[in-house]
Amino acid sequence: MVYYPTYSFYSNFVIIFGNLAKIPTDGIPPILFYLSGVTIWGIFSESFTKTATVFVDNAALFGKVYFPRIVMPVSIIVSNLLRFFIQLSLFILVYIIYIILGKASLPNAYALLLPLLILLMGMLSLGLGIIFSALTTKYKDLRFLMAFGIQLAMYITPVILPLSTIPKDKQFLFLLNPMTGIIECFRKGFLHTPSFEWYMLGYSFIVTVIILFLGVFIFNKIEKDFVDTV
Repeated sequence: MVYYPTYSFYSNFVIIFGNLAKIPTDGIPPILFYLSGVTIWGIFSESFTKTATVFVDNAALFGKVYFPRIVMPVSIIVSNLLRFFIQLSLFILVYIIYIILGKASLPNAYALLLPLLILLMGMLSLGLGIIFSALTTKYKDLRFLMAFGIQLAMYITPVILPLSTIPKDKQFLFLLNPMTGIIECFRKGFLHTPSFEWYMLGYSFIVTVIILFLGVFIFNKIEKDFVDTV
């Protein structure tokens, strides 16, 4: 089952991180700031975790019917991207309301990069998912550690903390995460955040392509052993 965050979910973010922790959001209304980050990160993490366990979850099917195995992880990414547009519609709706209220500005030219950001997000989750799927077929308990790890990874991505609030000597931890450039570019286009730099997106693109090619290479190497392993 796919979990769709509700309004109360984002309200909790506002209360905990905005009102109690007093974490600034670059002058952006907190609900918009958190909604933009969770919209991107939530679909990425969902796509990654489901792809990483696709062969274990469908072992019986693979043993009975032959078809190109790569179809399964790709289909997960495609279906989750369709769900992403539902979440994106929620963000756009709230965004339009804040524009009408005069508390948000119209999108700028960076918003035109949205199709590229969606493509990078899908490619990155597919590549990482395929790599980890090879591991979970042999080490099934890894799926539990992986689920915990992806939750921790959110805190070294500017989902909750604006990059501008991170000390300079700690920012490299966030910048090493290829999702940082994707999220920052998305916010730059719609929310005019000041932290985005072009090198972030360039880094995200290069790392995503490398991870995807590495994932496909590993997949092709061990595909024949999947059924025997799971």
